[in-house]
Amino acid sequence: MSRWKQEKEMVLDTARQLVEKGLVIGASGNVSMRLNVEGAGLLAVTPTSLPYDTLSPDDIQVIDFSGKTVEGSLAPSMETNLHIGIYLSRPDVNAVIHTHAVYASAVAATGKDIPPILDDQVIYLGGTVRCAAYALSGSRELADNALRALGDCGAVLLRNHGAVCVGPSLAEAMTACELLEKTASVYLLALNAGSATELSEEAVAYDRGLYERLRENGNRGQTG
Repeated sequence: MSRWKQEKEMVLDTARQLVEKGLVIGASGNVSMRLNVEGAGLLAVTPTSLPYDTLSPDDIQVIDFSGKTVEGSLAPSMETNLHIGIYLSRPDVNAVIHTHAVYASAVAATGKDIPPILDDQVIYLGGTVRCAAYALSGSRELADNALRALGDCGAVLLRNHGAVCVGPSLAEAMTACELLEKTASVYLLALNAGSATELSEEAVAYDRGLYERLRENGNRGQTG
C-alpha cells in the first residue's frame, strides 16, 4: 500500500470535483499536491490524458521536483513543469489546480488581465489576475510565463488556454478556482453592460492586507 494513499485520494477527489463543477471536461486540466517529506521535494499529480472517472488512487503519480517518478507507472500530467515551478518558487503553495473553466478561458482568449473589480477577488486571489503570455501546452516556456504572471497571487490566466489556481491546501486551491470563474464571469458581464469599475487604491490596499494575513495564517504549521 502506498504511504501516500490518503494524499492520492485527495488529489483524485479534487480532480473529479473539477468535472462535477464544470471547470474541466473529460481528461482536461490537472491537479497536484505537495507531499510533506523530510528533506525531499515530492508531489502527487494526476496522470496525463485519462478521464478522471476511470482512475483509482493508485493512478495518481508521485514524482520529485526534477520530474522523476517515485511511485506510479503512468505518465504524469503534461503540465508537470508548471506544477514543479510553482512549488519551487512559492513555499506558501501546497496545491496547484489547472482548469479550462469557461469564463476564465474566455478572458484568457482576450489576452487581458482581470483588474481588481471585486473585494473578494483581492482578498482571496491577491488582486489583479494577470494573463500570461501564450506558449505551447506542456512547454517550459508556458511554465515560465505562468510563473511570471502569477507572482504572489492565487490565480493566473493562461492566454488562449485556461487558468491555474494555487493555495495552501487543495480545498483552498479549489475555492480559488471557483472564485476566479465567478470573477471572470462578472468581469465579462460588466464589460458587456458598458464597463467594469475598478476598486479604489485605498480599497485594494485594505483588501490586499487581508489577503496577506490569510496567506500567513493559512500556512502556519505547513511543512511542505
